Amino acid sequence: MSVLVYTESDQGIFKKAAFEVASYAKEVATELGTTVTAITFNASDTAALGIYGIDNVLNVNNDLLKTFNANAYAQVIKQAAEKENATVVVVSSSANSKYLAPLLSVGLNAGYASNVIAKPESTSPFKVKRTAFTNKAFEITEITSEVKIIGVSNNSFGLVETSGSASAEEFSPSVPDLGITVESVDKATDKVSIADAEIVVSGGRGLKGPENWGMVEELAEVLGAATACSKPVSDLGWRPHSEHVGQTGKPVASNLYIAIGISGAIQHLAGINASKFKVVINTDPEAPFFKAADYGVVGDAFDVVPTLIEKLKTFKAQQ
Repeated sequence: MSVLVYTESDQGIFKKAAFEVASYAKEVATELGTTVTAITFNASDTAALGIYGIDNVLNVNNDLLKTFNANAYAQVIKQAAEKENATVVVVSSSANSKYLAPLLSVGLNAGYASNVIAKPESTSPFKVKRTAFTNKAFEITEITSEVKIIGVSNNSFGLVETSGSASAEEFSPSVPDLGITVESVDKATDKVSIADAEIVVSGGRGLKGPENWGMVEELAEVLGAATACSKPVSDLGWRPHSEHVGQTGKPVASNLYIAIGISGAIQHLAGINASKFKVVINTDPEAPFFKAADYGVVGDAFDVVPTLIEKLKTFKAQQ
């Protein structure tokens, strides 16, 4: 018996979330007195997982699975869980994992707890702490099923390095007929994705137009951050919908979220509330965002942001 963890990768390269769920799974395995097995799909450097506590890697090399498909991945992970006799399966809180986790739960007849933010409160009974009410509260959830699926909230547990090493073996499961052929997937490779970002710089209608987004992008570049926007901005076509964050867009659980010219509608706040530190820059001192922010600057973004960029550049040059 082992703890099974699904470690996500993109074009063979592991995402940060993969190392975080590996670290979490190691903690659970230690409490259960067992080992950790990772399942990967067409990954290139499986040895890197050993640094984060993985003992064994089941690497699936199959051209049919180079592009994510929730149903196919769920069926393959199910076979891996049965092979390892795993009673605990750990996944991330990425969009892909949230698609496949319910399917995997049905396949394994398992209880699924999402948005988990800490190691289990206890393992007998099995209780985990998770966020609720759009990250405004916490709850302790008991999973009573024999097999348990844990969805770890992004940036909640962190990366924990160990001195271990991982052995790898090829895993050849039965792959279902997908009925879908993907010709190509084109992605920008020089930008930090919102899902993987520890820092997110986001802009709203207070920036007055898409022509002013240069300073948002420059601030993000200085900080090594991802860029995002509010719903009205994407609706107006100033920024692509892929950058829309909030309850109706992509959820954000970054270590630092900087909101520039965003008033703070309840739907936006609900989607970014899991971020550890929130900074708002707005000319309106009554903007709702100030009540949710950890730090606030009342001022014109066109004055504040360029000054902030210069200060950060000077600070980094001194390091």
